[in-house]
Amino acid sequence: MAKNKNAGHKGSYGYQKLKEREPRACIRFKCALTNTILDILRQRPGWIEVKEEGEWDFYWCDVSWLRENFDHTYMDEHVRICHFRNHYELTRKNYIVKNLKRFRKQIEREAGKLEARKCDFFPKTFEMPSEYHLFVEEFRKNPGITWIMKPVARSQGRGIFLFRKLKDVIDWRKDGVRTDDQKDETQVENYVAQCYIENPYLIGGRKFDLRVYVLVMSYIPLKAWLYRDGFARFSNTRFTLSSIDDHYVHLTNVAVQKTAPDYDPEKGCKWMIQRFRQYMTAKHGAEVVETLFAEMDNIFIKSLQSVQKVIISDKHCFELYGYDILIDQDLKPWLLEVNASPSLTASSQEDYELKCCLLKDTLHIVDMEGRLTGKEKRIGGFDLMWNDGPVSRAEGNVDTPVNGSFMANTHLGYNNDRKKQLKQLFKPLHTQQKV
Repeated sequence: MAKNKNAGHKGSYGYQKLKEREPRACIRFKCALTNTILDILRQRPGWIEVKEEGEWDFYWCDVSWLRENFDHTYMDEHVRICHFRNHYELTRKNYIVKNLKRFRKQIEREAGKLEARKCDFFPKTFEMPSEYHLFVEEFRKNPGITWIMKPVARSQGRGIFLFRKLKDVIDWRKDGVRTDDQKDETQVENYVAQCYIENPYLIGGRKFDLRVYVLVMSYIPLKAWLYRDGFARFSNTRFTLSSIDDHYVHLTNVAVQKTAPDYDPEKGCKWMIQRFRQYMTAKHGAEVVETLFAEMDNIFIKSLQSVQKVIISDKHCFELYGYDILIDQDLKPWLLEVNASPSLTASSQEDYELKCCLLKDTLHIVDMEGRLTGKEKRIGGFDLMWNDGPVSRAEGNVDTPVNGSFMANTHLGYNNDRKKQLKQLFKPLHTQQKV
């Protein structure tokens, strides 16, 4: 159970604590959201919703609750919540840059420049206003290129703008200066200025990015799962660099695209990632696409390793991240950002089904019911890609190379036969769990 440390203990507190991972017949849950996740929690057999101040075993909370309550909440061994205490080290745009830069330097010291280059998947970025002078120095080295300005703590494309002139940033800085009677108000919002990728890979003349889901169960040791499904999000308008003020051209966020005058809600702006992988394979060949997806795997692992020592790895916490990846014309993947609260609101029936399956499988891995052995390498649509080291696709040992060549246990964009797999997984347990 979980309760406020300062609250009076209720009757059930006197009962003997259940051992961690002991099978549980009844799980009490709270949910701060009213979208797909609430549907899935309510449908799960043996799970009961708790309102207001009731004791709970599982909480799908929002980050604001975490900030205000985590340090004051007592949790039994079995209790789980859906965020790490300082998740922002990975998910705030300025912090992830700081952590990746530090991690790259560490790798260069320990393993050399060649290995350090595996961290070069983030566009050149400066925190504003603190690194303004460094940015100006870089800006003057490459006049005429396009930059993108993003607020560090906002989402869904809010507050973003593109620019090519220093005057635009100077105007932005002036707008951010507070007058004397505003001194007590919130501080000037931090932004990052990032080199805009001017040569994105286009499909049908339109820009897109990929949303990929990674589930982290622990940072020390690092244990991370990669989901087989995801999607490509397309802009509604053909790509051009001649109109940098047009958000419908440059931002692929669904929240932005659905406001376009000619947006078709039935058609939407998404492809399932399987369709994207098939398209790329038909166009470039299987070997090239394998390399592209392996480089994306590298992004997921290196970004998590970059925050491994700074994230508070609490055994009560797990986190489902939404990674946004952009691919350029040279088929190089770039990390745009990592979301701690990826949208769980569906934009179509297909999107709803994807998110339902994703969330069901997340709950299978969190395993409040205590049904797993801990040795599983696949659970539904999730594949274990890192378990204190790389996980091999081969049966048997977690990290044994196959005939001398290592094949990572990642299947992003492959067939997701999750129902069949879950049936086999839970069959020996004689479970009635709906998959």
